[in-house]
Amino acid sequence: MKILITGANGLLGQHLIQLLLQKKYTVVATGRGDSRLAFENPLYSYYDMDVVDGNAVFATMNHEKPHVVVHAAAMTQVDECELAPEICERINVQGTSQVLVDAEAVSSHFIYISTDFVFDGEKGNYTEEDDLMPVSHYGFSKMQAESIVQTSEIPWCIVRTCLVYGNVLKGTRSNIVNWVKGSLEQNKAIKVVNDQVRTPTYVKDLANGILLAIEKKATGIYHIAGKDVLTPYQMAVQTAELFQLDTTKIEKVDASTFSQPGRRPPKTNFIIEKARKELGYEPLSFAEGLKDMFVL
Repeated sequence: MKILITGANGLLGQHLIQLLLQKKYTVVATGRGDSRLAFENPLYSYYDMDVVDGNAVFATMNHEKPHVVVHAAAMTQVDECELAPEICERINVQGTSQVLVDAEAVSSHFIYISTDFVFDGEKGNYTEEDDLMPVSHYGFSKMQAESIVQTSEIPWCIVRTCLVYGNVLKGTRSNIVNWVKGSLEQNKAIKVVNDQVRTPTYVKDLANGILLAIEKKATGIYHIAGKDVLTPYQMAVQTAELFQLDTTKIEKVDASTFSQPGRRPPKTNFIIEKARKELGYEPLSFAEGLKDMFVL
C-alpha cells in the first residue's frame, strides 16, 4: 500500500513516516522545501509540494497515485492565523480542498488531521458528536476544512487531536515538554497557564492512531488524544518532577496573563472511547509518554 503524507516535515509527519516505514508501507512524503528527514529507504520518496500550489499537488498525486492520503499540512500557530486570516484560510481551507480534489481522482481513503480548537472549550469532555464552535481564526479554518472533507467522493476519516508533544526531530518546532525541560535546565523562571484543560497527546500515540485508521479503513470522525486530563501547568510540574528540576521556577498563571491575538478555548479535553472501541486505540499516560520520550 502506498501512503502519501502532506506536512511531512512537521512533528507528526516525521514520526508517522518512521512508523509507516517500520510497517513496510510505501511512503510518499510531501512538504514545503527540502525534506528534513534523510531516509535511505527504497520505500520512501519526498516531494517539495505546497498544498496551495494546484499544479504541484495535481502533478504529485497523478504521478504517485497513492492508495491513502493523510493530510496533515496546516498553518497551526493560533496567533499567526489570527493576524493573517487570509493566509490561514488559503492554507487550511483552500489547501485542503485542493489536496482532496486530487486525492478523489486517484486514492481510495482520505484522512484529515484536525484539532480540539474546533470547539469553544466551555463544556470540556468533548465527543465526536459535539457541536463545533471555534473561537479563533485557526479553529474556524479547521472547521471549514472538516466540512469540505465530509463532502468527499471517497471514504474519509477526520482525526482530531489535542496538544501534541514528543521528541522534536530535525527542524520541527519545540513543544511544551521540551520548552519546560530546556528552560528549567537553564534555571529560567517560566509562567504556565493553569486555567486551560487538555488531554495532551504523545506524538507516537497519534501516529499509531492514524496507522490504525489506515489499517481498519476507518471512516467518520475520531478523537485521538491522551488518556490524562491536565492543565499545561500540571504538565510542566510533572515534567520538572521527573527530571528533578526546580518546580519553584514554574509560576502558575491564568490566560489573562498573556496578551495573545488568538483566543484559546479553556477546556478541550477529549473523550476517546470511540477510538478505543472501534480502532483498538490505547494511548500512554502522560507520565509514560515523558519516560518514553527520554528513554527512562
